[in-house]
Amino acid sequence: MDASGTLAASLTDRLLLRGYTVHAATVRPGEMKRLSGDENNKRLKVFAWDPFDFDSIVDALSGCSGLFYSLEHQRPSYDVYLLSWASKQELAAEEEVRAAHNVLEACARTETMERVVFTSSITAVVWSENRKSTADIDERRWSNPTFCRKFKLWHALAKTVSEKAAWALAMDRGVDMVSINAGLLMGPDQSLSSPYLKGAAEMYEDGTLVAVDLKYLVDAHVCVFESPSAYGRYLCFNHVISSPEDALGLARVLSPDTPSPPSSCSEDLRLSKQRIQNKKLNKLMMEISTGEIL
Repeated sequence: MDASGTLAASLTDRLLLRGYTVHAATVRPGEMKRLSGDENNKRLKVFAWDPFDFDSIVDALSGCSGLFYSLEHQRPSYDVYLLSWASKQELAAEEEVRAAHNVLEACARTETMERVVFTSSITAVVWSENRKSTADIDERRWSNPTFCRKFKLWHALAKTVSEKAAWALAMDRGVDMVSINAGLLMGPDQSLSSPYLKGAAEMYEDGTLVAVDLKYLVDAHVCVFESPSAYGRYLCFNHVISSPEDALGLARVLSPDTPSPPSSCSEDLRLSKQRIQNKKLNKLMMEISTGEIL
């Protein structure tokens, strides 16, 4: 779903290379030409879909054995002009919940559906009042929606409540679902204004500021889809920002045209101890690469 996004477009290319027939659904009709640019590829079928139009979702899923769900671009379905900023963000989170509910319900009604890979975020894991009380943070932890609202962590709120809604419906309707909780996706589309980075200073201090390369993220999605032993949630990242040098390097990647800050700025940052773990995903990907899982 939402194949016009950076992750989904790359995932579409990878699945085609692996021999799959791909139904690429996009909420942005202007991107359809780019997605269907290879007219000789008969295994790529492009659909226009709306996360609030149930029939369009069902049409796109018809005959599919798997779904990779990500919602990278959002179109509000309400009049936002008279709303406060906080109200807009609350409604945006509610819309992500509605979209996730619609997609999972459509999957439950698709007889050929075997597995759903739901793309979520590390921000749905790391934010809570007692986040510093445990030594390590892994896929068993959830962000607290009340905490997110209190500190205006809107991206975290939306990802937390939408993922929880998806899990609730998947378990209720018997849908085989796994989730990828991704770190900050590195790439040309990201910047220092990314909503993921709201609270970045606190994440750095907590040892939970992490990022992921696009190729690694695509690898992880394919891995959890194809592995019969994959289950539950998987934290996905391959960069940990835990030193002043890491932080400055991240800033340069996200804002390459901005002059580098003076070296004295890095002296104000302390080393942070990594407290977030992705051992579960690393183990699964290692088993795949070594042939332990066929």
